[in-house]
Amino acid sequence: MNIVDSIKSLRLAIPERVVIVAVSKTQPVSAILEAYHAGQRIFGENKVQELVMKHSQLPPDIEWHFIGHLQTNKVRYIAPFIDFIHSIDSLKLLTEINREALKNHRIIDCLLQFHIAREETKFGLNLTEAKTLIESEIFRQLKNIRMAGVMGMSSFSEDSELVRKEFKSLRDYFLELKSTYFSQDVFFKHLSMGMSGDYTIAIEEGSSLIRLGTIIFGNRP
Repeated sequence: MNIVDSIKSLRLAIPERVVIVAVSKTQPVSAILEAYHAGQRIFGENKVQELVMKHSQLPPDIEWHFIGHLQTNKVRYIAPFIDFIHSIDSLKLLTEINREALKNHRIIDCLLQFHIAREETKFGLNLTEAKTLIESEIFRQLKNIRMAGVMGMSSFSEDSELVRKEFKSLRDYFLELKSTYFSQDVFFKHLSMGMSGDYTIAIEEGSSLIRLGTIIFGNRP
């Protein structure tokens, strides 16, 4: 199935409430343009240098999401245009994003990344760490970031029940943070979970943002 047909098929299959982030990392500009002309406007990248290059070559109405681990010294390169950062795993990173957003007279949407998988190599907070971050005085002073929800990646596993359990835990984290800290905040609404291999389970467990690469573009070059 080509890129256009894949996008059409996905739109027919998933609920309207679910947003597709087309994961375009390592994909050429031509492939992204093909998806763009099929109506896709939201793309996700995980390398700063690659994202900056693609941003300069592609239409200005693309909504760019950064979905990889982000180093604080790289924030300044994407702050002028990035729409969403999915991978907030420290107050230090959030503070730097706020600083660079202020310089660029922008507000940047951010998601708290939770570690829900078995693999220790994956990044993310636990619930206690997330609460400590939110309750800090520094966090309260950040005016150029907007917390929009949470993100997590499940274990790389064929055990669907394990994956479902991990997604349930992330949903529970989201609901607890929403009720405790963001009950009056209409922007704190996103549960970002689910990739090409597990997005159907993620949607069943409440995902509002799914990050799809292989199922749209095919195997990476």
